[in-house]
Amino acid sequence: MEDDCVCEYDSTWDTESDGDDPAGESQTRRNMRAAKDMQNYRRGYPNLADEECSEDKMNNLQFYLNKFPSAPDDIYIESFLKEWKNDYKRLERVHSYIQWLFPLREPGVNYMASELTKKEIEKNEDAKRRLVESYELMLGFYGIRLVNKETGEVKRAENWKERFGNLERNMHNNLRITRILKSLGELGFEHYQAPLVRFFLEETLVKKTLSSVKRSVLDYFLFAVLDKHKRQELVRFAYLHFEPKDKFVWCPRKVQKLFRKAEKRPDTIGNGDGKEEVFSRC
Repeated sequence: MEDDCVCEYDSTWDTESDGDDPAGESQTRRNMRAAKDMQNYRRGYPNLADEECSEDKMNNLQFYLNKFPSAPDDIYIESFLKEWKNDYKRLERVHSYIQWLFPLREPGVNYMASELTKKEIEKNEDAKRRLVESYELMLGFYGIRLVNKETGEVKRAENWKERFGNLERNMHNNLRITRILKSLGELGFEHYQAPLVRFFLEETLVKKTLSSVKRSVLDYFLFAVLDKHKRQELVRFAYLHFEPKDKFVWCPRKVQKLFRKAEKRPDTIGNGDGKEEVFSRC
């Protein structure tokens, strides 16, 4: 019987490298556009070629070094971090800053922002420090706080109810969060991705908050995680907390079967939840 949850644009469960041929084609209820977009990101935009340019031409790096203002807002990063922090109305209303705070190697809606080159920001400590500050600023806007800068662990902020309400009302923030996750992976903060995605999975699937964000968490946030093993763990967590189970389309049926089997066995390998055995067989 054909597995209707196999997705040709999702290599999470491939036994070979992420660059191999897709597992197969099928018609599913999964968002294929999202799956294709996220796989293209995880594979490093294989159809893109970075142009060689000198450091002074790297606009994203110059912005994070406080030497170049964003456009069209004409604001330097240090001023932004001081003046826009906690200004939630402005952060919600203005849409042109997010491409500067979290640049990507793909174009965004702000044509005045520069696309990222792989040589930018990651190598500069001042730029990386400001990037973390930008991340904390946006987390605060969403009602989240960064509790450990080393691990990326996040928790609810004190004002989470108010900020979650804004997230529910303004769904364009789902696109912003997807961009943030992608940019973190591009700029040397891959280890920040999984904790944020886990936070949103717990909120949407366990605590039953943020219903307007739930689909984006499963279609986009989850598959922004570059670490394949962590991505598998997150998919497993999502499956175990998703209802109804027969509507879960974010991993193949054969993997779901292994998840269920591992849950029922008291003698599963590892920490008692069967993760190691399931992943070794996928």
